[in-house]
Amino acid sequence: MTVMPQTDAVTSTSPAPSAPAPRAWAVVLVACAGQFLVVLDVSVVNVALPSLRADLGLSGLGLQWVLNAYSIAFAGFMLLGGRAADLYGRKAMFLLGLVVFTVGSVAGGLAQEGWQLVAGRAVQGLGAAVLSPATLTLVTGAVAPGPARTRAIGTWTAVGAAGGAAGGFVGGLLVELLSWRWVLLINVPIGVLVLAGALLWLRESRPGTGRRLDLPGAVLVTGGLATLAYGIVQTEEAGWGDPKTLLTLLGGLVLLAAFVAVEARTAAPLMPLKIFRTRTVSAANTAILLFGSSSFGMWFFMTVYAQNVLGHTPLQAGLALVPSSLAVVLGSTLAPRLMPALGARTLAVIGALVAASGFAWQSTMGVDGTFLTTILGPGILMMGGIGLATTPLATLATSSAAPGDAGLVSGLVNTSRTMGGALGLATLSTVAAAVTGPVHGTPDPAALTEGYAAAFRVSAAILLTATALMLLWLPRTGRRGTEQP
Repeated sequence: MTVMPQTDAVTSTSPAPSAPAPRAWAVVLVACAGQFLVVLDVSVVNVALPSLRADLGLSGLGLQWVLNAYSIAFAGFMLLGGRAADLYGRKAMFLLGLVVFTVGSVAGGLAQEGWQLVAGRAVQGLGAAVLSPATLTLVTGAVAPGPARTRAIGTWTAVGAAGGAAGGFVGGLLVELLSWRWVLLINVPIGVLVLAGALLWLRESRPGTGRRLDLPGAVLVTGGLATLAYGIVQTEEAGWGDPKTLLTLLGGLVLLAAFVAVEARTAAPLMPLKIFRTRTVSAANTAILLFGSSSFGMWFFMTVYAQNVLGHTPLQAGLALVPSSLAVVLGSTLAPRLMPALGARTLAVIGALVAASGFAWQSTMGVDGTFLTTILGPGILMMGGIGLATTPLATLATSSAAPGDAGLVSGLVNTSRTMGGALGLATLSTVAAAVTGPVHGTPDPAALTEGYAAAFRVSAAILLTATALMLLWLPRTGRRGTEQP
């Protein structure tokens, strides 16, 4: 592949002539490997929950926090991680996040008590929040604007989506062949390989040199997002109307409102509010949030449906979702090729409609469903459509960012998707539980199926809402992706 110039290092001075330019494909490879790791861990422990519960004696609430500790830390620190990449160096933050993530994996995999596992998962989430924004920034910086960058973003999207999709299969395989501990410990050798590649191929870039970190803003936004995420995940157990839930959600919103007020007045804000004046950034991130709220829930409900209703083992459930995993990779790979002909906005709308049709089809699921009609067909449409839509949205969201704000906008894209996933999963779980009704003893497969089907109907409605939003809010783009009035 052609050797690209050192476009990932946007600095105020030219690089020394003796510094070798990194190969673009190597930078993209390393960045995508890092993104695969952090997204994989959002879902990989799902199939391992029964085994680790029995081994560590976790309660139902403790089991829930094995999942929530990761997602709350991930979402809460994402914007801070994105700005840190701009200020202190993208390579430095990539390496720091990868090391913290790997250390958290070791701590969780070797845990002897439930609280140790939860703490390890929280450390993993913190490392992911530092690592993930740097991955997209490295990808966009390594490749010059144009079709090549769009293909690179498509690769990043596909690999990230494949990480979430592969979680069930990888987790099931490791649990059945080894033990639940390897669901976390497998990150160690992979992390070491990615670390070696990063040290070898990445070059440092620090476009925000000379600026200071907005500490009050960092504290407010991190506390606000973490508190809001905590309130969201609590709804599955306490419900949306519980006073504790409402107070927690209100507290998160108050902190975020204070963050906005501080950012409007500070000279060097963590998140310049002017970026939201860009119609493309605001609209694309809102759409990404809605897509995340549907796609994260899809993997959870398909996995539990395959096991709790159809009677699959963890490994069988993971294998059943492999075609869906391949569909999202295929959609993300095709998107860069279709964007020049259709335009980013049109392709995102088409992808949303394809995905909505898959969710609507999935909502017809039954207790005697077959692989072809209740997993394969709807799964391919759901995830193929998500793959088609996510790449143009991420391209639109990042294309108008100034060099010094690239890490911030990348962090915002990841925050939108992660927060959307947390919000969507909590909301959809509440919908499913309300339809299923109280569960005493062994759950009734028919009641469970009705609840899952209702969740998929709501997901289809969310995607149709995203479609209308994109048609009304996203700027029109020409065949080469240029904005039109």
